[in-house]
Amino acid sequence: MSLLILGSGMAGVTLAEEALKGNPSALVTLITEDTDGYYSRPMLSHGFSRDDIESKIILKSFDALHHGGLKVMAGCKVKGIDRSKKTVRYVENGLEGAVGFDRLVLAPGSDASIPPPLKPFEDLLYVINSLQDLKALRRRRTEIQGRGQQPHWAIIGGGLIGSEVASDLARSGDAVTLFHALPRLMERQLIEEDSNTLKAVLLSLGIQVQLEAQVTGFERQGEQFGVQMDNALSSGFDGIIAATGFKPRTQLAEAAGLEVNRGILVNSWLKTNDETIYALGDAAECADGQIYAYVMPIRHQALWLAKYLNGHTDAPWEPPAFSPRAKVHGFTAAHAYRI
Repeated sequence: MSLLILGSGMAGVTLAEEALKGNPSALVTLITEDTDGYYSRPMLSHGFSRDDIESKIILKSFDALHHGGLKVMAGCKVKGIDRSKKTVRYVENGLEGAVGFDRLVLAPGSDASIPPPLKPFEDLLYVINSLQDLKALRRRRTEIQGRGQQPHWAIIGGGLIGSEVASDLARSGDAVTLFHALPRLMERQLIEEDSNTLKAVLLSLGIQVQLEAQVTGFERQGEQFGVQMDNALSSGFDGIIAATGFKPRTQLAEAAGLEVNRGILVNSWLKTNDETIYALGDAAECADGQIYAYVMPIRHQALWLAKYLNGHTDAPWEPPAFSPRAKVHGFTAAHAYRI
């Protein structure tokens, strides 16, 4: 079996390694645009309180994955999927190529989502969706500190990632103002009591929390930036971080004629409408209509799919019981998180 995997996040790498464990003679190839190695995405939101984060976040180099028998094509941009020829077209170092497959697995992950009203200001915004994003933020932070100043950040979005990043920056000594459009923080995951506790914890860290803050735009103010709301302008920020959700990467699948909705549509066996193509991770919209964008179910999907592709199970994938947790310094929810 030749198994081709697009994506080097937890879903893709876990699947590749487990598939080889179950079938050492399989030809497993992983294509990724990344060049940094296999890293821990959950650590991105805690990328400021550790000076060694850029090395500690790397779980395995691509060379180490090669030594395990996996072929990794790093720094490759996938240009398209030819379903009739069972090939994937890519560009590497300016040269075009194609690689064939018996089974193709799409694990492209997701992009940071910027709400339409804020799209015109996208060039002014930082996001924290990849190691490259974190490096850009750390460079900006070092630049500000190099002038002898305390960085002051505006974070747009008081969901899980926004709250985690705010707490980590504050713990690192930076000034942070958190803007959230709704009346309470992490309203999707927490009941009201725990949202109130989270707000109290963030305030105790010195974070300014502005709820029901409808941000409409931003403006450059020399070396700093302002956040425009309906009836006010908040000024003096050294950087603006958008933590306004994620959007599954479905473009390749859609261009190949695969069915997509919010994510790439898959059945209970993580199979698309093409018998030879599968999808998993936070780009896959499962049979129950859910997108599982958390560590435990993504890893569970990858382990299950490796067994299925190797013929070691026929049972459909079923989501495991899991509970997400916010990695906010000093915060513990008193009630179960909502998924």
